[in-house]
Amino acid sequence: MIVLYAMTAKGVAVFDALDPSLVRAVVSARDPGTTDDSYRQLSERCAERGVPFLDRGDEVPAAPYALAAGWRWMIPELPGRTLIAFHDSLLPRYRGFNPLVTALLAGDAESGVTALLATGEYDRGDILGQVRVSLRPRPMRIATAVDLMARAYAVLAADLGQRIAAGERLTATPQDDDLASYSLWRDDADYEMDWSRPASWLRDFVYAVGPPYAGARSLLDGQPVRIHDVTAEPDVVVANRTPGKVIFLRDGRPTVVCGSGLLRVDALTDDGGRDLLPLRRFRVRFGRSHDVGR
Repeated sequence: MIVLYAMTAKGVAVFDALDPSLVRAVVSARDPGTTDDSYRQLSERCAERGVPFLDRGDEVPAAPYALAAGWRWMIPELPGRTLIAFHDSLLPRYRGFNPLVTALLAGDAESGVTALLATGEYDRGDILGQVRVSLRPRPMRIATAVDLMARAYAVLAADLGQRIAAGERLTATPQDDDLASYSLWRDDADYEMDWSRPASWLRDFVYAVGPPYAGARSLLDGQPVRIHDVTAEPDVVVANRTPGKVIFLRDGRPTVVCGSGLLRVDALTDDGGRDLLPLRRFRVRFGRSHDVGR
């Protein structure tokens, strides 16, 4: 009865929550932008439960329902098929892309998952159900937030699956467009550290774009690096404050001057994943790509 389009841990959670007898096929795809192994997990779970597993490019069988969880692409509308999407926010708040990252960076106390009827315009469809998720205590790493959201996905999926299996009519509530806000798509440039920001904000940024994402990006003396873990430290008086400069080097870990506060870098690699700590030189500078040549 259901074709499930699934990626990420949230897609795995939805599949686990559904009765396998309801699932006609699972469609998935590999995502080079993340480090999770949801594609393999879904493939193995489908094999265990006798559910056909398809790649994004394969022909998809007909079914009266399609569910999209963690999916990144448009799904064609087909006559007679109800398309249900799961979204990482309490719509109409944060329509669009990477809403969980946006919520973490905004310091939101809660987020949630919305199941909605998909339409031609993203995240504007009528709402079938929502589950709230606390984003406390803070700071919170994205991996922790994703785990919490995956549990909420499972709750919604189980409810929808039971209603579909019982032959219930799925009732939905229109969104209030006057309350809508949007979260823009992100590319690699949005992973760059802006050292003019406060240290506490930059710590939250590193946490928000960490695994399963590629990690916060910076330049170290002009060479691209990834920052995977940090600690905010108390500020000191800096007469000639220059965000990005290293002020202390203790046990090979650099403490960097921020717009306000200091940030110690505890895990640092190059783009190939090679560990760059401990640093050997004290007089180094972290910066952004557009700072080069200044």
